[in-house]
Amino acid sequence: MAASRTYRASAIVLDKVKLKEIDLILTLVADSGRQIRAVAKGARKPGSRLAARCELFCTTDFLLTHGRNLDIVSQAELLEAPLGSSPTFERMSAASAVADIARLCCYEDAEDPYIYSITRRALQVVGDVSTDTVHLDIVVAAYAFKVLSHIGYRPDFSSCVACGDAAVSYFSAAAGGLLCASCASSVAGAEMIDASQVEWLRAFIHARFDQLATAPVDTATASYLLALAHVWAATHLDARLRALEFMLGR
Repeated sequence: MAASRTYRASAIVLDKVKLKEIDLILTLVADSGRQIRAVAKGARKPGSRLAARCELFCTTDFLLTHGRNLDIVSQAELLEAPLGSSPTFERMSAASAVADIARLCCYEDAEDPYIYSITRRALQVVGDVSTDTVHLDIVVAAYAFKVLSHIGYRPDFSSCVACGDAAVSYFSAAAGGLLCASCASSVAGAEMIDASQVEWLRAFIHARFDQLATAPVDTATASYLLALAHVWAATHLDARLRALEFMLGR
């Protein structure tokens, strides 16, 4: 018996690109963790009901048809819009950074449900009106470290990665984590870091987004931690993360 060409998937919309005059190419992460690229025909047509159900960062129940290169969206039912109907500029920026990292950490030929679940939760916290601008930086930074740790790029925040000294005061993405002052002197690009920032980095790996989003932090510390997350992600994903760059430059 021939396999069905249609299938259902609950998925988060990570990216969309214009195709021809009225179509869109969607990049999705399904609840299985697999990346799906699909064409939403007519999604840009005025009055299209499909458009609102394929908005960025939304979780949608899709009926898809297998295609030769790209799948085809046959139906779509909106399940969740975490940013609401009129998100702020800051929330859009943070959600874009989350989606950018997720897109690079999920694959068409591999399933990983963790990527879907952590991305959905991060977007929910970003969309929560109680999460202020400073904590948006914290959530995005934590997301970057959590996801990269999961896919194999886990930093060592326990002690100096070079000699094991517990007295750490520098961070290096190239070296793989924290360094003592002595070892950092021979590592190009090592960034100085204080004790409170070290504790934040450790919390990024183990603490929940809800805890991080309510913990006391000042603007300068949050921005610096986001910059470290950007360096870590860009180095190990070997990609330019424009949404994160935008957040850092705002």
